[in-house]
Amino acid sequence: MNRRKFISSAALGAAAFTILPRHVMGGNGFLAPSDRINLGYIGVGKQVGTLLNGLMSLPETMVLAAADVDSTKLNSFLNTANKRNAEKSGQQVEGFKNYRDLLARKDIDAVVIASPDHWHAMHVVDAAKAGKDIYCEKPLALTIDEGRAMVDATRKYKRVLQTGSMQRSQHNFRHAADLIRNGYIGDIKEVNVSIGEPVVECDLPSMEAPAHLDWDSWVGPSLYRGYNPILSPPINAPEWALWRLYHGFGGGYITDWGAHMFDIVQWALGMDNSGPVSFTPPDIPKAKEGLYFTYKNGVKVHHKSWGKFNAIQFIGTEGKIEVAREFLTSDKTNLPKSAIAEKDRKVYYSENHYRDFVDAIKKRSKPICDVEIGHRTATVCNAVNIAYQLQKTIQWDPKKEVFDNPFANNLKSRPYRGKWDYLDF
Repeated sequence: MNRRKFISSAALGAAAFTILPRHVMGGNGFLAPSDRINLGYIGVGKQVGTLLNGLMSLPETMVLAAADVDSTKLNSFLNTANKRNAEKSGQQVEGFKNYRDLLARKDIDAVVIASPDHWHAMHVVDAAKAGKDIYCEKPLALTIDEGRAMVDATRKYKRVLQTGSMQRSQHNFRHAADLIRNGYIGDIKEVNVSIGEPVVECDLPSMEAPAHLDWDSWVGPSLYRGYNPILSPPINAPEWALWRLYHGFGGGYITDWGAHMFDIVQWALGMDNSGPVSFTPPDIPKAKEGLYFTYKNGVKVHHKSWGKFNAIQFIGTEGKIEVAREFLTSDKTNLPKSAIAEKDRKVYYSENHYRDFVDAIKKRSKPICDVEIGHRTATVCNAVNIAYQLQKTIQWDPKKEVFDNPFANNLKSRPYRGKWDYLDF
Protein backbone atom coordinates (compact mmCIF):
# COMPACT_ATOMS: atom_id res chain seq x y z
CA MET A 1 0.00 0.00 0.00
CA ASN A 2 1.46 3.35 -0.98
CA ARG A 3 1.51 6.34 1.36
CA ARG A 4 -1.53 8.08 -0.18
CA LYS A 5 -3.72 4.97 0.09
CA PHE A 6 -2.57 4.38 3.68
CA ILE A 7 -3.55 7.91 4.78
CA SER A 8 -6.90 7.64 2.99
CA SER A 9 -7.69 4.29 4.61
CA ALA A 10 -6.68 5.58 8.04
CA ALA A 11 -8.93 8.61 7.69
CA LEU A 12 -11.89 6.46 6.71
CA GLY A 13 -11.27 4.17 9.67
CA ALA A 14 -11.10 7.11 12.07
CA ALA A 15 -14.34 8.48 10.68
CA ALA A 16 -16.03 5.14 11.19
CA PHE A 17 -15.14 5.24 14.88
CA THR A 18 -15.93 8.96 15.51
CA ILE A 19 -19.27 9.39 13.77
CA LEU A 20 -21.84 8.90 16.53
CA PRO A 21 -25.58 8.42 16.21
CA ARG A 22 -27.56 11.63 16.64
CA HIS A 23 -29.39 10.32 19.71
CA VAL A 24 -26.08 9.68 21.51
CA MET A 25 -25.03 13.30 21.26
CA GLY A 26 -28.54 14.38 22.06
CA GLY A 27 -28.84 12.50 25.36
CA ASN A 28 -32.10 11.15 26.65
CA GLY A 29 -34.09 13.67 24.62
CA PHE A 30 -32.68 12.37 21.29
CA LEU A 31 -31.79 15.94 20.28
CA ALA A 32 -28.31 17.02 19.27
CA PRO A 33 -26.81 19.81 21.42
CA SER A 34 -26.52 22.01 18.33
CA ASP A 35 -30.30 21.92 17.98
CA ARG A 36 -31.00 22.92 21.57
CA ILE A 37 -32.05 26.36 22.76
CA ASN A 38 -30.48 26.96 26.15
CA LEU A 39 -32.53 29.22 28.40
CA GLY A 40 -31.85 31.44 31.39
CA TYR A 41 -34.66 32.76 33.58
CA ILE A 42 -34.56 36.25 35.11
CA GLY A 43 -37.13 36.69 37.87
CA VAL A 44 -38.59 33.45 39.19
CA GLY A 45 -41.76 34.30 41.12
CA LYS A 46 -45.09 32.53 40.65
CA GLN A 47 -45.58 33.45 37.00
CA VAL A 48 -42.41 31.64 36.03
CA GLY A 49 -44.01 28.23 36.70
CA THR A 50 -46.34 28.67 33.74
CA LEU A 51 -43.46 29.81 31.55
CA LEU A 52 -41.23 26.93 32.59
CA ASN A 53 -43.91 24.34 31.88
CA GLY A 54 -44.82 25.90 28.54
CA LEU A 55 -41.27 26.17 27.27
CA MET A 56 -40.00 22.88 28.66
CA SER A 57 -42.81 21.06 26.87
CA LEU A 58 -40.89 21.79 23.66
CA PRO A 59 -38.16 19.28 22.78
CA GLU A 60 -35.58 21.93 21.86
CA THR A 61 -35.37 23.72 25.21
CA MET A 62 -33.08 23.26 28.20
CA VAL A 63 -32.68 25.45 31.29
CA LEU A 64 -29.10 26.39 32.16
CA ALA A 65 -29.47 29.16 34.72
CA ALA A 66 -31.79 31.39 36.72
CA ALA A 67 -31.41 34.67 38.60
CA ASP A 68 -33.43 36.29 41.37
CA VAL A 69 -32.77 38.59 44.34
CA ASP A 70 -34.98 36.36 46.53
CA SER A 71 -32.99 33.24 47.46
CA THR A 72 -36.09 31.31 48.57
CA LYS A 73 -37.78 31.75 45.20
CA LEU A 74 -34.54 31.04 43.38
CA ASN A 75 -33.91 27.78 45.23
CA SER A 76 -37.49 26.65 44.65
CA PHE A 77 -37.15 27.32 40.92
CA LEU A 78 -33.80 25.54 40.70
CA ASN A 79 -35.34 22.45 42.28
CA THR A 80 -38.24 22.41 39.82
CA ALA A 81 -36.12 23.24 36.78
CA ASN A 82 -33.63 20.49 37.61
CA LYS A 83 -36.49 17.99 37.70
CA ARG A 84 -37.71 19.17 34.31
CA ASN A 85 -34.19 19.03 32.88
CA ALA A 86 -33.84 15.47 34.17
CA GLU A 87 -36.60 14.45 31.79
CA LYS A 88 -34.31 15.46 28.92
CA SER A 89 -30.64 15.18 29.88
CA GLY A 90 -30.03 15.88 33.57
CA GLN A 91 -28.38 19.25 32.96
CA GLN A 92 -27.98 21.06 36.31
CA VAL A 93 -29.31 24.62 36.57
CA GLU A 94 -27.02 27.30 37.99
CA GLY A 95 -28.45 30.02 40.23
CA PHE A 96 -27.38 33.66 40.41
CA LYS A 97 -28.37 36.63 42.53
CA ASN A 98 -27.17 39.13 39.92
CA TYR A 99 -28.79 38.68 36.51
CA ARG A 100 -25.71 40.10 34.77
CA ASP A 101 -23.76 37.03 35.85
CA LEU A 102 -26.37 34.92 34.07
CA LEU A 103 -26.11 37.05 30.92
CA ALA A 104 -22.32 36.57 30.94
CA ARG A 105 -22.71 32.85 30.21
CA LYS A 106 -21.93 32.36 26.54
CA ASP A 107 -23.84 29.07 26.35
CA ILE A 108 -27.22 30.71 27.04
CA ASP A 109 -29.13 31.40 23.82
CA ALA A 110 -32.23 33.13 25.18
CA VAL A 111 -33.62 34.53 28.41
CA VAL A 112 -37.11 34.44 29.88
CA ILE A 113 -37.85 37.64 31.79
CA ALA A 114 -40.57 37.38 34.43
CA SER A 115 -39.30 40.07 36.79
CA PRO A 116 -41.59 42.83 38.11
CA ASP A 117 -42.54 45.45 35.53
CA HIS A 118 -40.14 48.12 36.82
CA TRP A 119 -37.17 45.88 35.91
CA HIS A 120 -38.28 44.84 32.41
CA ALA A 121 -36.53 47.58 30.44
CA MET A 122 -33.12 47.13 32.03
CA HIS A 123 -33.30 43.34 31.80
CA VAL A 124 -34.33 43.43 28.13
CA VAL A 125 -31.74 46.00 27.06
CA ASP A 126 -28.91 44.19 28.88
CA ALA A 127 -30.03 40.85 27.44
CA ALA A 128 -30.06 42.26 23.90
CA LYS A 129 -26.56 43.70 24.43
CA ALA A 130 -25.41 40.29 25.61
CA GLY A 131 -26.67 38.69 22.39
CA LYS A 132 -29.61 36.80 23.92
CA ASP A 133 -33.03 36.33 22.38
CA ILE A 134 -35.81 37.30 24.76
CA TYR A 135 -39.21 36.24 26.03
CA CYS A 136 -40.48 39.09 28.23
CA GLU A 137 -43.67 38.98 30.23
CA LYS A 138 -46.35 41.58 29.69
CA PRO A 139 -46.80 44.48 30.13
CA LEU A 140 -43.58 44.99 28.21
CA ALA A 141 -42.63 48.38 29.66
CA LEU A 142 -43.36 50.44 32.76
CA THR A 143 -43.05 53.70 30.78
CA ILE A 144 -43.47 54.74 27.16
CA ASP A 145 -39.85 55.82 26.69
CA GLU A 146 -38.56 52.58 28.19
CA GLY A 147 -40.66 50.66 25.68
CA ARG A 148 -39.13 52.53 22.75
CA ALA A 149 -35.64 51.90 24.16
CA MET A 150 -36.44 48.18 24.33
CA VAL A 151 -37.47 48.20 20.67
CA ASP A 152 -34.34 50.08 19.64
CA ALA A 153 -32.01 47.78 21.59
CA THR A 154 -33.68 44.65 20.24
CA ARG A 155 -33.38 45.90 16.67
CA LYS A 156 -29.79 47.15 17.10
CA TYR A 157 -28.55 43.78 18.29
CA LYS A 158 -30.80 41.81 15.90
CA ARG A 159 -32.56 39.87 18.65
CA VAL A 160 -35.88 38.03 18.66
CA LEU A 161 -38.27 39.25 21.36
CA GLN A 162 -41.62 37.67 22.15
CA THR A 163 -43.92 39.64 24.46
CA GLY A 164 -45.91 37.42 26.81
CA SER A 165 -49.30 38.62 25.52
CA MET A 166 -50.25 34.99 24.99
CA GLN A 167 -53.90 35.67 24.15
CA ARG A 168 -52.75 36.18 20.56
CA SER A 169 -52.01 32.46 20.45
CA GLN A 170 -55.50 31.48 21.63
CA HIS A 171 -58.43 30.58 19.39
CA ASN A 172 -61.10 32.95 20.74
CA PHE A 173 -59.05 36.10 20.26
CA ARG A 174 -57.49 35.08 16.96
CA HIS A 175 -60.88 34.16 15.48
CA ALA A 176 -62.48 37.38 16.77
CA ALA A 177 -59.69 39.43 15.19
CA ASP A 178 -60.10 37.63 11.87
CA LEU A 179 -63.89 38.08 11.88
CA ILE A 180 -63.50 41.79 12.60
CA ARG A 181 -60.73 42.31 10.04
CA ASN A 182 -62.89 40.59 7.40
CA GLY A 183 -65.88 42.85 8.07
CA TYR A 184 -68.26 40.22 9.49
CA ILE A 185 -69.85 42.86 11.75
CA GLY A 186 -69.34 45.76 9.35
CA ASP A 187 -67.29 48.79 10.27
CA ILE A 188 -66.24 48.99 13.92
CA LYS A 189 -67.71 52.05 15.61
CA GLU A 190 -67.13 51.41 19.30
CA VAL A 191 -65.22 49.03 21.56
CA ASN A 192 -65.84 48.46 25.27
CA VAL A 193 -63.07 46.96 27.40
CA SER A 194 -63.91 45.70 30.88
CA ILE A 195 -60.80 45.52 33.06
CA GLY A 196 -59.82 46.81 36.49
CA GLU A 197 -58.69 50.15 37.84
CA PRO A 198 -55.86 52.58 37.03
CA VAL A 199 -52.59 52.66 38.94
CA VAL A 200 -52.53 54.17 42.46
CA GLU A 201 -49.81 55.68 44.61
CA CYS A 202 -48.10 53.26 46.97
CA ASP A 203 -49.17 53.91 50.56
CA LEU A 204 -48.19 50.56 52.03
CA PRO A 205 -46.42 50.68 55.42
CA SER A 206 -42.70 49.89 55.44
CA MET A 207 -41.55 46.76 57.24
CA GLU A 208 -38.27 44.96 57.81
CA ALA A 209 -37.26 42.91 54.78
CA PRO A 210 -36.68 39.16 55.31
CA ALA A 211 -33.08 37.91 55.23
CA HIS A 212 -33.60 35.90 52.03
CA LEU A 213 -34.55 39.01 50.02
CA ASP A 214 -32.16 41.73 48.81
CA TRP A 215 -34.75 44.49 49.01
CA ASP A 216 -32.55 47.28 47.60
CA SER A 217 -31.93 45.19 44.49
CA TRP A 218 -35.65 44.33 44.22
CA VAL A 219 -36.50 48.05 44.12
CA GLY A 220 -33.63 48.49 41.67
CA PRO A 221 -33.88 51.58 39.44
CA SER A 222 -37.23 52.72 40.87
CA LEU A 223 -37.39 55.39 43.55
CA TYR A 224 -36.77 53.77 46.90
CA ARG A 225 -39.44 52.82 49.41
CA GLY A 226 -39.46 50.36 52.29
CA TYR A 227 -40.29 46.69 52.04
CA ASN A 228 -43.83 45.41 52.26
CA PRO A 229 -44.80 41.76 51.59
CA ILE A 230 -47.51 42.84 49.15
CA LEU A 231 -44.80 44.22 46.86
CA SER A 232 -42.65 41.10 47.02
CA PRO A 233 -44.95 38.38 48.33
CA PRO A 234 -43.66 35.13 49.83
CA ILE A 235 -43.57 32.17 47.51
CA ASN A 236 -46.69 30.62 49.09
CA ALA A 237 -48.74 33.84 49.28
CA PRO A 238 -52.29 33.58 47.84
CA GLU A 239 -52.11 37.09 46.33
CA TRP A 240 -49.13 37.19 44.03
CA ALA A 241 -49.46 40.16 41.68
CA LEU A 242 -50.82 42.96 43.85
CA TRP A 243 -47.52 44.84 43.55
CA ARG A 244 -48.72 45.74 40.06
CA LEU A 245 -51.36 48.04 41.55
CA TYR A 246 -48.79 50.59 42.70
CA HIS A 247 -47.06 53.43 40.93
CA GLY A 248 -43.33 52.93 40.49
CA PHE A 249 -43.63 49.16 40.19
CA GLY A 250 -46.70 48.48 38.03
CA GLY A 251 -49.55 50.25 36.28
CA GLY A 252 -52.61 48.90 38.06
CA TYR A 253 -55.06 46.68 36.24
CA ILE A 254 -54.78 49.08 33.29
CA THR A 255 -51.37 47.60 32.44
CA ASP A 256 -51.97 44.16 34.00
CA TRP A 257 -55.14 43.13 32.17
CA GLY A 258 -54.97 46.02 29.71
CA ALA A 259 -51.80 44.48 28.31
CA HIS A 260 -54.03 41.55 27.34
CA MET A 261 -57.28 43.24 26.33
CA PHE A 262 -56.06 46.51 24.81
CA ASP A 263 -53.56 44.34 22.95
CA ILE A 264 -56.39 42.42 21.27
CA VAL A 265 -58.10 45.70 20.40
CA GLN A 266 -54.93 46.92 18.69
CA TRP A 267 -54.64 43.60 16.85
CA ALA A 268 -58.27 43.43 15.69
CA LEU A 269 -58.23 47.04 14.50
CA GLY A 270 -54.95 46.62 12.62
CA MET A 271 -53.11 49.13 14.79
CA ASP A 272 -50.06 47.08 15.81
CA ASN A 273 -47.66 49.70 14.47
CA SER A 274 -49.66 52.74 15.48
CA GLY A 275 -52.15 53.66 18.19
CA PRO A 276 -54.86 56.07 19.33
CA VAL A 277 -54.61 59.82 18.74
CA SER A 278 -56.36 61.06 21.90
CA PHE A 279 -57.22 59.97 25.44
CA THR A 280 -60.20 61.49 27.26
CA PRO A 281 -60.70 60.77 30.97
CA PRO A 282 -64.03 61.22 32.81
CA ASP A 283 -64.82 64.54 34.48
CA ILE A 284 -65.19 62.99 37.93
CA PRO A 285 -61.94 63.24 39.94
CA LYS A 286 -60.46 59.90 41.03
CA ALA A 287 -62.76 58.01 38.65
CA LYS A 288 -61.85 54.35 38.32
CA GLU A 289 -63.29 53.92 34.83
CA GLY A 290 -64.98 55.94 32.10
CA LEU A 291 -61.97 56.97 30.03
CA TYR A 292 -62.07 56.49 26.27
CA PHE A 293 -59.40 56.75 23.62
CA THR A 294 -59.95 57.48 19.95
CA TYR A 295 -58.21 56.30 16.79
CA LYS A 296 -57.69 58.49 13.73
CA ASN A 297 -60.53 56.71 11.92
CA GLY A 298 -62.95 57.73 14.68
CA VAL A 299 -63.25 54.38 16.51
CA LYS A 300 -63.67 54.94 20.24
CA VAL A 301 -62.47 52.45 22.84
CA HIS A 302 -64.09 52.77 26.26
CA HIS A 303 -62.61 51.58 29.52
CA LYS A 304 -65.80 50.61 31.29
CA SER A 305 -67.70 47.71 32.79
CA TRP A 306 -70.30 46.21 30.47
CA GLY A 307 -71.40 43.06 32.26
CA LYS A 308 -68.38 40.81 31.73
CA PHE A 309 -64.97 41.15 33.39
CA ASN A 310 -61.66 40.98 31.54
CA ALA A 311 -63.52 40.93 28.25
CA ILE A 312 -63.98 43.00 25.09
CA GLN A 313 -67.12 44.05 23.24
CA PHE A 314 -66.72 45.10 19.60
CA ILE A 315 -69.71 46.99 18.17
CA GLY A 316 -69.95 47.31 14.41
CA THR A 317 -72.45 48.66 11.92
CA GLU A 318 -73.81 45.13 11.34
CA GLY A 319 -73.52 43.44 14.71
CA LYS A 320 -71.30 42.89 17.71
CA ILE A 321 -68.73 40.41 18.94
CA GLU A 322 -67.87 39.75 22.58
CA VAL A 323 -64.72 37.88 23.49
CA ALA A 324 -62.81 36.70 26.55
CA ARG A 325 -60.70 33.68 27.40
CA GLU A 326 -63.85 31.80 28.35
CA PHE A 327 -66.15 32.74 25.46
CA LEU A 328 -66.60 34.11 21.94
CA THR A 329 -70.17 35.26 21.24
CA SER A 330 -72.08 37.43 18.80
CA ASP A 331 -75.58 38.71 18.22
CA LYS A 332 -75.29 37.27 14.71
CA THR A 333 -76.33 33.61 14.71
CA ASN A 334 -73.50 31.12 14.24
CA LEU A 335 -70.96 33.88 13.56
CA PRO A 336 -68.46 32.64 16.18
CA LYS A 337 -68.41 29.27 14.39
CA SER A 338 -67.94 30.77 10.93
CA ALA A 339 -64.82 29.48 9.25
CA ILE A 340 -62.26 31.87 7.83
CA ALA A 341 -60.84 30.75 4.50
CA GLU A 342 -57.07 30.48 4.49
CA LYS A 343 -56.82 33.16 1.83
CA ASP A 344 -58.87 35.53 3.99
CA ARG A 345 -56.83 35.20 7.17
CA LYS A 346 -55.72 38.66 8.21
CA VAL A 347 -53.83 37.95 11.41
CA TYR A 348 -50.74 35.95 12.31
CA TYR A 349 -51.66 32.35 13.12
CA SER A 350 -50.16 30.82 16.25
CA GLU A 351 -51.61 28.12 18.48
CA ASN A 352 -48.75 28.02 20.97
CA HIS A 353 -47.02 31.19 22.18
CA TYR A 354 -43.91 29.30 23.32
CA ARG A 355 -43.57 27.25 20.14
CA ASP A 356 -43.94 30.45 18.15
CA PHE A 357 -41.06 32.01 20.14
CA VAL A 358 -38.76 29.04 19.61
CA ASP A 359 -39.62 28.87 15.89
CA ALA A 360 -38.85 32.59 15.54
CA ILE A 361 -35.45 32.03 17.16
CA LYS A 362 -34.65 29.24 14.71
CA LYS A 363 -35.91 31.19 11.68
CA ARG A 364 -34.58 34.57 12.91
CA SER A 365 -38.01 36.05 12.27
CA LYS A 366 -40.46 38.23 14.17
CA PRO A 367 -42.80 36.27 16.47
CA ILE A 368 -46.53 36.89 16.85
CA CYS A 369 -46.03 39.48 19.59
CA ASP A 370 -42.81 41.15 18.50
CA VAL A 371 -41.18 43.86 20.63
CA GLU A 372 -42.77 46.68 18.58
CA ILE A 373 -46.23 45.19 19.15
CA GLY A 374 -45.56 44.80 22.87
CA HIS A 375 -44.33 48.38 23.07
CA ARG A 376 -47.35 49.78 21.23
CA THR A 377 -49.77 47.97 23.53
CA ALA A 378 -47.85 49.05 26.65
CA THR A 379 -47.93 52.61 25.29
CA VAL A 380 -51.73 52.53 25.13
CA CYS A 381 -51.89 51.25 28.71
CA ASN A 382 -49.42 53.83 30.01
CA ALA A 383 -51.16 56.67 28.16
CA VAL A 384 -54.49 55.65 29.74
CA ASN A 385 -52.91 55.92 33.20
CA ILE A 386 -51.38 59.30 32.33
CA ALA A 387 -54.74 60.68 31.19
CA TYR A 388 -56.43 59.43 34.38
CA GLN A 389 -53.68 61.08 36.41
CA LEU A 390 -53.89 64.46 34.65
CA GLN A 391 -57.71 64.43 34.42
CA LYS A 392 -57.71 66.16 31.05
CA THR A 393 -57.88 65.15 27.40
CA ILE A 394 -54.45 64.66 25.85
CA GLN A 395 -53.59 64.29 22.19
CA TRP A 396 -51.09 61.63 21.13
CA ASP A 397 -48.98 61.43 17.96
CA PRO A 398 -48.37 57.68 17.46
CA LYS A 399 -45.71 58.32 14.83
CA LYS A 400 -43.57 60.80 16.78
CA GLU A 401 -44.66 59.29 20.12
CA VAL A 402 -45.28 62.61 21.84
CA PHE A 403 -48.24 64.20 23.62
CA ASP A 404 -49.52 67.73 23.09
CA ASN A 405 -49.10 68.33 26.83
CA PRO A 406 -45.67 68.98 28.44
CA PHE A 407 -46.71 67.39 31.74
CA ALA A 408 -47.87 64.27 29.95
CA ASN A 409 -44.55 64.12 28.09
CA ASN A 410 -42.71 64.28 31.42
CA LEU A 411 -44.61 61.15 32.47
CA LYS A 412 -43.39 59.20 29.43
CA SER A 413 -40.22 58.41 31.37
CA ARG A 414 -39.03 58.14 34.98
CA PRO A 415 -35.84 58.87 36.90
CA TYR A 416 -33.44 56.06 37.74
CA ARG A 417 -31.96 56.21 41.23
CA GLY A 418 -28.52 55.64 42.68
CA LYS A 419 -26.18 53.20 40.99
CA TRP A 420 -28.69 52.24 38.31
CA ASP A 421 -27.89 54.22 35.18
CA TYR A 422 -30.57 54.86 32.58
CA LEU A 423 -30.65 52.49 29.63
CA ASP A 424 -27.45 52.62 27.60
CA PHE A 425 -26.94 50.55 24.48
